[in-house]
Amino acid sequence: MKIIILAGGVGTRLWPLSREYYPKQFIPMDGESLFQKTCRRAQKISKDDGIYVVTNEIHRYLVTNQMDALGCHVPADHVLSEPEQKNTLPAIAWAMQQIKREDKNASVVVFPSDHLLGDIAIDQIRAAEPLARDYLVTFGVKPASPHTGYGYIRPGNPIAGGFAVGEFREKPDERTAAEYMKKGYLWNSGIFLLSVPVFFEELKKYQPRLFAAFDGTTVPDYAKLDAISIDYGLLEPSGKVAVVPLETEWNDLGTFKALYETRGHDAQGNAGEAEYLCAKNNYVHAPGKHVGLIGVENLVVVDTADALLVCDKGHTEQVKDLVKRYNERDDPVTQFHRQVHRPWGAYTILEDSTGYKIKRITVKPGQRLSLQLHHHRSEHWVVVSGTAEIELNGETKLLRQGESTFVKSGVRHRLKNPGVIPLEIIEVQLGEYLEEDDIVRFEDEYGRK
Repeated sequence: MKIIILAGGVGTRLWPLSREYYPKQFIPMDGESLFQKTCRRAQKISKDDGIYVVTNEIHRYLVTNQMDALGCHVPADHVLSEPEQKNTLPAIAWAMQQIKREDKNASVVVFPSDHLLGDIAIDQIRAAEPLARDYLVTFGVKPASPHTGYGYIRPGNPIAGGFAVGEFREKPDERTAAEYMKKGYLWNSGIFLLSVPVFFEELKKYQPRLFAAFDGTTVPDYAKLDAISIDYGLLEPSGKVAVVPLETEWNDLGTFKALYETRGHDAQGNAGEAEYLCAKNNYVHAPGKHVGLIGVENLVVVDTADALLVCDKGHTEQVKDLVKRYNERDDPVTQFHRQVHRPWGAYTILEDSTGYKIKRITVKPGQRLSLQLHHHRSEHWVVVSGTAEIELNGETKLLRQGESTFVKSGVRHRLKNPGVIPLEIIEVQLGEYLEEDDIVRFEDEYGRK
């Protein structure tokens, strides 16, 4: 069996933890990220060379770095970077096209990269492989509550290993969700088992334009593709869809309410490190800070270096609307954390004010930044630890702990870590414009422009 991991989402309902350039699937949780947990799950079904990851260009290095940290050796050409997001059906179709080139009869499991799933599900997924020879197979989970944030599936007539799908239902209100539970509906898990022949047969029938776009070996013109989900574009119209119930733990961690449900609680139902007085059923995430809650119930409190979220636990679905407001103002708080990850390492903004910005920059051993210049700012670098190889207008020199250099605006420069330990430097930027788009790149090992 082959595996497709969908890793291009941005997780807006988990802001401020999840941001565009570092979304929820890559955030460490209990030692590993959800993406890494998904990779481990995939390795229990397939060899590394049978795993495909669909992401986008800004997350490609996060995908490769986190797989490398696991020792998951997925071939480089199996990491597919979409030019733009077009929902799940184009992402799956592109990966299925690549798989078809290697095995035109392959069975393929599609995993979202940001879900929790019990290991017992692996055997249940494997057992459904014969069903995928004739059907598009989706997996449902028995509801634990009348959840309003999930889609629902009504199982129809029994078939070998599962049920024909009676109908799909979108996210209901709480009353309707409770009725669905009584009638035996299942949560739609977003996990699929697809055979290459059946997938392309149904794609050609119900999405002929999309089929034509992926009926080849090159990257399709994404600008011309419709943005459409596999549920709406293929599963709902097709008459060849089966659902297999999964008897396992599952959570899509789509909201802070969902995250709260996976955490340990005290006797009053509170989750998270805080002091609680006359407080019940709250969730707190504020690492490194002393937090006290008094006389409140059902609150979500999430604190990061540059943003604070306080909301009622029943309104966590609306966090995405808050993110939309920030985006309408072009506020970068929805895109970046104070710590920003880059292919060569990361930087953390320590202070940001009019005319200056201070960063702590970490460069991984053997890595280097692009050869670049800035029109509007100068930079002063001080080495905190490690050894820095500095290139200024074609001249190279080494700087060690405590040494510094000055980079004038308009000067071509490059920073490299030639050592075997991480390089840490403090960068002080000075100028009238200090945003990240004031970068002119001349050479870059990571293909950025």
